[in-house]
Parts: sequence; structure tokens; C-alpha cells
Amino acid sequence: MSKTISIINQKGGVGKTTTAVNLSALMADMGQKVLLIDLDPQGNTTSGLGMAVEEVSVYEVLMGRVKMKDVVEKTDFKNLSIAGSDIRLADAELQLVSADKREFRLKTALAAVAKDFDFILIDCPPSLSLLTVNALTASDSVIIPIQCEYYALEGVASLIQTIQRVKKSFNPRLDIEGVLLTMLDGRTNLGLQVVAEVKKHFKKQVYATVIPRTVRLGEAPSHGEPIHIYDKRSTGTTAYAALAQEVLGRNGIKVDKAWKL
Repeated sequence: MSKTISIINQKGGVGKTTTAVNLSALMADMGQKVLLIDLDPQGNTTSGLGMAVEEVSVYEVLMGRVKMKDVVEKTDFKNLSIAGSDIRLADAELQLVSADKREFRLKTALAAVAKDFDFILIDCPPSLSLLTVNALTASDSVIIPIQCEYYALEGVASLIQTIQRVKKSFNPRLDIEGVLLTMLDGRTNLGLQVVAEVKKHFKKQVYATVIPRTVRLGEAPSHGEPIHIYDKRSTGTTAYAALAQEVLGRNGIKVDKAWKL
């Protein structure tokens, strides 16, 4: 039975898409069958894996025009598939407002393909929108990336309230999978202070793995590759590999000892 995890923060620039691409790719490399859903109209998750939407996308799925299986494509990377999107997805917000069962469109669509995957990861848009509500309604849990910068926790209270509202109204099983600290510059006192503050606030929900700020993580998407393919010796690769193992470990899955970068 698959598990669906949304990667969510309404603030932009916190490493959400970077995490979606690299976490899913490394979990897949470690032997899990993973489907990555690009639910952001910017389509950066799609292009970040070297993919492009040809005809149909997640937009058509949400509109009920095609099935999810018609959109899912295998990537060039081991065990990893994607349901891509592009700017057309922005129209879904307005068109879904008056739609029947609008909050459940994604959940219904995923039900038909869930059996084919161990994990489904959803890259949410940087807003608390109807698209985000669809993701939360379809998910078992959420990963919240928080940037190690000033005002790191700004807006997180609103996000937690949204999660609680969705849990109460549409999805009682929804929970926080974990909180991920991203873009840490270990040379600054501020970054270390933010780490301490977030751990104080979220306690055991915070992953032990912290993602560093690194140039290579920023370069990889322009080559259409996850970080472990683009530069397997980078600190970004080491960090996301550790995160993948931590996420799998929390779900009772041990990485095969034969696996290595």
C-alpha cells in the first residue's frame, strides 16, 4: 500500500521543489517505486527532472478530462515517475471553485494508480490555495521545509491551521511527516539560531538531516537532473541521501546495505 506525502510551505524560496525532486529521486534510487506529482503551475519540478508536458498534464486530470495514468510518465531515473504540469494549472484554481467535490479531485485521481507505487510525493504551490487543499486531502502526511533564515517561522502558523482545517473537514488521517531545515549556512550564527528555534517549536518532528546552502543544488535543475546524478560527491547529495534514509526509516523501511551513491 502506497503512502502519499505533500511537500508544502506557502512561502516561496524555501527549497520545496528542490526537496521534492531530490528526495523523490533518492528514495527511488534506494529501491522504492516513487511517483512525483507536480502541483505547482510554475512546473519547476517537471523541468527539474528534464521532463516537459507534451499534451495532457495534471491540469487535465483535475478537470476530469483524462485519468492520472494518462499523465504519469517514467523519468530517466531509476524507479521514478512523474505527473507533470505547466502554467495551464493556474487556471484550475478558478475552474474548480464551482466544481463538484472540488477538494477531492486529486485524491480520486490518485486512487487508480496508488497500487503501482510505494510512495507518492506532491510538490505543492507556494500558496494556501485550492490546489494545496487538494494535495492535503489526498495525502497521508506532509513534509514542511523551513529555510534557515530570518523570519523562518513566519507564516508557519497559518500553514498549520490550514493542515488542521483540512484534517477536520476532509482528511482525518492527515499528519505532519516531518519538518525539514533547508538552506543552512553553517558559517552564520543566524542559521544556527534558526535551527535551534525550529527544533524548540516542532521538537521530534524535525528531521536530524539539515540541507545546506550549496551552489550545486541550484545548478542541477538547469541540467534536468537530481543532485545525485548531477554531482554525486556534492554536500547536497550527501544531505538528501541522508534525508531519504531518514524518511524511509520513519516509515519502517531499511535501505538495502548494498545501496551506495
